[in-house]
Amino acid sequence: MTLFFIIGIFTDPRVINGSPAWLKPTKFGVSFTLYNLTLAWMLGLVRGRHRLISLLGWTVVVAFVLEMAAIVTQVARGTTSHFNVATPFDTALWTVMGVSIVILWLANLVIAGLLIFQRFDNPTFAWGLRLGLIVTLIGMALGFLMTNPTARQQAGWEAGGPVTLVGAHTVGLPDGGSGLPVVGWSTTAGDLRIPHFVGMHALQVLPFLGWLVSRRKQLSLRRRVALVWTASGFYLGVVGILTVQALRAQPLLQPDALTLGLLGGLIVVAGAVAWFTLTFKRAGSQPQVRASANV
Repeated sequence: MTLFFIIGIFTDPRVINGSPAWLKPTKFGVSFTLYNLTLAWMLGLVRGRHRLISLLGWTVVVAFVLEMAAIVTQVARGTTSHFNVATPFDTALWTVMGVSIVILWLANLVIAGLLIFQRFDNPTFAWGLRLGLIVTLIGMALGFLMTNPTARQQAGWEAGGPVTLVGAHTVGLPDGGSGLPVVGWSTTAGDLRIPHFVGMHALQVLPFLGWLVSRRKQLSLRRRVALVWTASGFYLGVVGILTVQALRAQPLLQPDALTLGLLGGLIVVAGAVAWFTLTFKRAGSQPQVRASANV
């Protein structure tokens, strides 16, 4: 489907909310593809529980089909899909999208629970997988911040204006302003899509990092696991900073002193913990290693 959406970007001259009409379904198509490939691989790691795994897989498929169908329908109609309540039909589609995302989040919660309590032969990789799922759940949940009415919308309703939009991803300005190429993240205001995106893709980043660290056999298992926890904490911290930045109506590429200070502090703390993990030696550990070598 994404291939057809890409063709639509170049063949359909319509613009919706400041972007090519088929750009949004293209971005969602790419994201869904990456997500589904990763999730299918993760479901294959679960031992047993075949019926539950099948049910979870189909739940994810149905949720994504419903959301993509709503997005494509609204593009075909030449209007927006997210936050659109201008007509009863628009409201119904937006409601379907919201329900599908809640179902998807709950399915991910169950999958995370299965993998958190399952034993793995490679503990380092296992923790990267588990922590990646947890951060992903947090990143997905950040999307619900976008569904709250903005101050501008509330003021318009109180003044007797029509209720056509409920919620927004841009903080400080209406949606549809100037944005970064391809992703469209606002360059003039805060954008909640940024922490949402970064948090969700912990699903790929942290398991890969866990696998990468697990290959450092010269490090003890304890140190490898500690490094994965440190990296995951740093990743979650970045998601938190991006969320605070967006809620303060601050563009991604225009951080102020507070944002830079938070990021700098996070880097220092994570770097110090990683350095301590790699260099700390417990008293008496070295003589034990030498003694065992002599034996």
